[in-house]
Amino acid sequence: MKAEIISIGTELLLGEIVNTNASYLAASLPALGIDLYWITVVGDNLPRMKEAIERAWGRSEMIITSGGLGPTEDDLTREAIAGFLGEEMAVDEAQVKVLEERFRKRQMPMPARNLKQAMVIPSGCAIPNPRGTAPGWWVERDGRIIVALPGPPGELRPMWERQIVPRVEGRSGGMVLVTRTLKTFGAGEALVDEMVSPLFASANPTLGIYAKPDGVHLRLAAKARSRLQAETLIAPAEARLRSILGDLVWGVDDDTPEAMVGKMLKERGLWVAVMESFTGGLLASAITDVPGSSDYFRGGWVSYTAETKIEAGIDPQLIARHGVVSAEVAEAMASTVRTRLKAHIGISTTGVAGPSELEGHPPGSAFVALDDGQQTRSFKVIFPGDRLMVKRRAVVKALLELRSMLVEKG
Repeated sequence: MKAEIISIGTELLLGEIVNTNASYLAASLPALGIDLYWITVVGDNLPRMKEAIERAWGRSEMIITSGGLGPTEDDLTREAIAGFLGEEMAVDEAQVKVLEERFRKRQMPMPARNLKQAMVIPSGCAIPNPRGTAPGWWVERDGRIIVALPGPPGELRPMWERQIVPRVEGRSGGMVLVTRTLKTFGAGEALVDEMVSPLFASANPTLGIYAKPDGVHLRLAAKARSRLQAETLIAPAEARLRSILGDLVWGVDDDTPEAMVGKMLKERGLWVAVMESFTGGLLASAITDVPGSSDYFRGGWVSYTAETKIEAGIDPQLIARHGVVSAEVAEAMASTVRTRLKAHIGISTTGVAGPSELEGHPPGSAFVALDDGQQTRSFKVIFPGDRLMVKRRAVVKALLELRSMLVEKG
């Protein structure tokens, strides 16, 4: 089955937002045996939207649109689909009741303009949207499918996974592509490549290696008639990779460093606290992005200047001798925050985000330290990239070094 994605929204063409919906949908299609050949971006213009749908109809069996399902005048996806197919839209009373109930729960009156979100065409039906007021459309006609989804990713993704994927699975009749990504930390791309080089000879599954901010990723990809057959092909290759790489593997697929260390801390009944300088609270933010982090995160301080470090308990003589950007100060910060916040492990970051050097250290220089009361360890790294990239990479470094410490502790 050939597919095409049509991303709708003038804000996409103007570069005001990134088209994350297209990349998300594109990544989902191979496992369904659906080949994506085209991605089109079109603004909120009815003639151009109809033109894009007409072009897709002539070359694809499945068309997926995102955006343009809101209640305002420039939300025109329904009108574009109906106009191209030559069908009249009519109000679906069942959808009206759904919308009215949604507004009732919000204790808000429903504007009359929202009624357009309850309209459907004869060849289509509404797709429930539990997170918003814009139901999607599932349209089937002449051997083709049009799936219309709302633009907000928080609405599109659960609708796709819960409503669309079950309808599409098994309908393509083609080969499915299944991937498995192993995420490693502690060895460079070249070394990992050398370690796993014998596996590159495999034609199915294939192996790819990619350097990422959170380490080196190895992606296995297998094609087969079914997902189960593809997973059967991947399993022995994954086992071999794991036997070669050992503890370098920290996660798979959608795993994140913060979720992984959070799980480990919770299982061990350990508390962690952080003291940040140049990362400015980004480490604490990453840790608390994980639901349930209150079970293991004691708290954190942002001590951005030398003065606030001294106020937090860092020896001013230590700062005078080594500077704020140093292993010695990073270690003192980790030890101090662990002790004062009564945590099992303290983590610290200090460095130079850029663009100028500081204390003789070039932009991108970072020191990360960890202290568990028995040992203190620190790491110096120089990261490429702009300020935000350097800060994010330092956070990943801190979290993955925490993981390594927890693995060692058992």
